[in-house]
Amino acid sequence: MTINRAKIRRLLEPGLNEVMEQDYKVYDQEHKRLFDIEKSKRAFEEDLMMSGFGAAKVKAEGASISFDTAQEMWTARYNHETIALAFAISREAYEDNLYGALGKRYGKALSRSIHHTVQVKGAAIYNNAFDASVTYGDGVALLASNHPTLTGGTWSNVLSTPSDLNETALEDATIQMAAWIDERGLLVNIKPKGLHVHPSNHYVATRLLVTEKRPGTSDNDVNAIGYHGAIPEGHSVCNYFTDPDAWFIRTDAPNGMKCFERRAIEFGAEDSFDNEVYKHKGSIRLSFGASDPRGLMGSPGA
Repeated sequence: MTINRAKIRRLLEPGLNEVMEQDYKVYDQEHKRLFDIEKSKRAFEEDLMMSGFGAAKVKAEGASISFDTAQEMWTARYNHETIALAFAISREAYEDNLYGALGKRYGKALSRSIHHTVQVKGAAIYNNAFDASVTYGDGVALLASNHPTLTGGTWSNVLSTPSDLNETALEDATIQMAAWIDERGLLVNIKPKGLHVHPSNHYVATRLLVTEKRPGTSDNDVNAIGYHGAIPEGHSVCNYFTDPDAWFIRTDAPNGMKCFERRAIEFGAEDSFDNEVYKHKGSIRLSFGASDPRGLMGSPGA
């Protein structure tokens, strides 16, 4: 699939006013707001979830201290994927083109294509977060109401009543997070960090987090979410989210949403001696996932 002179026929002729390239701006690296980025030097990475202990017991005078035990829970595995693309241009096309370097022109398009796939792969973790067929270490969806614990109980990181993004729903989400427990049923102090939304919720999120007074009412009440700094990092838009109603809160859980970079993006070029074709390629190797579902809270919308 070589780019030859037949594919760029008009570029061989004088008289064009402008050559319009697919040189659009791209959305910035949105995945860096959705995940904690870590480097990797292995074929894959694994995070192991360990249980702690249950609540300490009151010891009667002279009685023996109760012993407890801890154990492994599950493993989150990150299998790195290579995202790559290449193109080839004939020597004749290089020589006869009259409108600038083809390698540079298509090199920009190559970078844009790889960048697009990286963003789609990262956003897919969020887009599939409510899908019961896409499970994680504890055997259920990333966002679910039935995350199991070692004690036989469950906890939930989805809004108890699915709701579109609004003041009440956002407050309820932060209140629900305050009741989260660990694998042995102990309360955990995990706080919201940032709100992540589809472009359709950009202005809703702005009104919820930035205004000083309660949004959408004639009351003079304070905006409690903003007053308490409940979402300290504010909100960001992910243009690769597919559900306009879904919204997500990333938390400060120590090991939540992760992206491992095995190899940074690289570009290369070489000449093919026998057929005089110039080849250009680009690739990156990385993986996306979640180690602890407590790293995310969300709602699929009403």
